[in-house]
Amino acid sequence: MESKAKLFGHPIHPMLIVLPLGLFLMAVFSDIAYLVTGNATFAAVSYWDIGAGIAGGLLAAIFGLIDWWAIPSGTRAKSIGLYHGVSNVIVVGLFLISCLMRNGVEGYIPSTTASALIFAGIALGAVAGWLGGELVDRLGVGVDEGAHLDAPSSISGRPARSGAR
Repeated sequence: MESKAKLFGHPIHPMLIVLPLGLFLMAVFSDIAYLVTGNATFAAVSYWDIGAGIAGGLLAAIFGLIDWWAIPSGTRAKSIGLYHGVSNVIVVGLFLISCLMRNGVEGYIPSTTASALIFAGIALGAVAGWLGGELVDRLGVGVDEGAHLDAPSSISGRPARSGAR
């Protein structure tokens, strides 16, 4: 099933998830660095990574929702897509709560709870990422019909199935 939201022939959603994923992961690493060193710069980096990750995650969610709507009802892919999407909304929510808890605190120093929320968020994000992989790799969501190892470039304008062997 091909993606409904594309840019230059590629699905937009998987292009966008890389940024919030990296920012959220760096926020976790920065929190750990703060906890180990006590250096408040790491706490500030974590705060801003979380804020940017939330914005990126919400943008990616829009395009994920567009693709999810196109999945036929009653299929395993529709259910897995729902679990994937809801899990990621919870991830963004956990990071948002943590961000709000740090906002207004001098140096953006996280409480134990604020750090625990992003640690839980990154763990749930790993599960949500696996579900996304299941959608693409196992269920073929977002994959061009007729895709194969010698398919023409997506920007050629030719369908993937042309020249199939």
